Amino acid sequence: MELYKNDLAFEWANKTHDENRQGESLVKDRPLHIPSNGKKFYIESYGCAMNFSDSEIVASVLTEQGYDSTKNFEEADIVFINTCSIRDKAEQTVRNRLDNLKVIKKRNPGALIGVLGCMAERLKEKLVEEEKLVDIVAGPDAYRTLPALIEEASGGQKAVNVLLSRDETYGDISPVRLSSNGITAFVSITRGCDNMCAFCVVPYTRGRERSRHPDSIVQEVKDLASRGFKEITLLGQNVDSYRWSEDETIRGKKLIELKDTDHVFNFANLLERVAQEVPQMRIRYSTSHPKDMMDDVLHIMAKYDNICKYIHLPVQSGSSSCLERMNRTYDRAWYLDRIAAIRRIVPEATISTDIIAGFCGETEEEHQETLSLMKEVKFILSYMYYYSERPGTLAAKKYTDDVPLEIKKKRLQEIVDLQRKHAHESNIEDVGKYFEVLIEGVSKKNEQQLFGRTSQSKVCVFDKGTHQLGDLVRVKVTSCTSGTLIAEVI
Repeated sequence: MELYKNDLAFEWANKTHDENRQGESLVKDRPLHIPSNGKKFYIESYGCAMNFSDSEIVASVLTEQGYDSTKNFEEADIVFINTCSIRDKAEQTVRNRLDNLKVIKKRNPGALIGVLGCMAERLKEKLVEEEKLVDIVAGPDAYRTLPALIEEASGGQKAVNVLLSRDETYGDISPVRLSSNGITAFVSITRGCDNMCAFCVVPYTRGRERSRHPDSIVQEVKDLASRGFKEITLLGQNVDSYRWSEDETIRGKKLIELKDTDHVFNFANLLERVAQEVPQMRIRYSTSHPKDMMDDVLHIMAKYDNICKYIHLPVQSGSSSCLERMNRTYDRAWYLDRIAAIRRIVPEATISTDIIAGFCGETEEEHQETLSLMKEVKFILSYMYYYSERPGTLAAKKYTDDVPLEIKKKRLQEIVDLQRKHAHESNIEDVGKYFEVLIEGVSKKNEQQLFGRTSQSKVCVFDKGTHQLGDLVRVKVTSCTSGTLIAEVI
């Protein structure tokens, strides 16, 4: 197994591309009051969940202008690739895909190819120079201008807009749900990131952090509920730092500085409001940051049954010295304190994480500290990858990428092996227990079985029977693998 397949970026690229090889279908058609302009678009998404959510915004912008979607890129007039820059491997995947799309230009010289997202923001005009078939380059904050960019490119010009915004949230846009099962959906609550982690390119490609108005978030969630969706995930680079106030000077401050919550609507407030507004829906959120996760959010999780008991809390390293170089602004003790708080306040919650092997200057002792932290926490899932230097980041400017590749791979494999052991042990502990599972689809391995997730985000498979997608069923776990619970419906 290639180790990079444990990367979160690869997981989402694989999910969105492999599960729908003919492109992304639309759940919601173009509004009837908007006449078709005769042009078809196709979108492929690579990278994190935020990119996938952004593609839904792009689809909404285009359908409002009369464009129709297609599942087949070969018949599209415009092909968009929504990209990721988190690792060099992610960018190479996109470049390879662009090479494959040359056939479109041969069959239809008038077709347009557009690159969206983080890679577009990072490389800007270089993309149209290096990849000659690229006609449109648009950063994450430029999606409203896509119709104008398409018109410009149709006239033979290369169209580029990578301006970052301090206030764009797309809060007034109702996303078109792409490749949706009609059961689960993402709802973006923040954009951008203010955390300057040394290894991360996101603050440079997505800009400063800003939060959506809570009313627009609730409205989107209630609309999803009215359309039959059963579960939503509140999405942000760092959901715990969500904050809203009508006073812009307050919105510009860090939560830690805001003692009087009468003047700020924070993530705990938002989570509770959503839980109250749609009690029939299951609610998840991602991603949390250890420095910002406070007990108030945990108490809200414990208070409401429809908030899933699962937290993704990236640690990146178990070594305080390595975390300091990473500029994560917390240490090992703080992270373990947050784990202890989760265990105390929401004891049934499961925890997953992100881990980087071989960051700049990482010693064998620091690596062993990561392994020891894993043994202490026992995550149910980890997104694991070895360090890949990204141009322009703090690490690229300040440190030398001095851990040899073979050492990175060796350490990563040790992390992967330990994680598999912990995941299997956790699943074994669930054998004989009862869970409620939301049915999300048909098992890939057996068409007579369905799959879904528990509140703790564990995948569970069981016989189909008379059950339908979207049903919430009670199951008893009878056996397991390292990645899946096998159950029978009660």
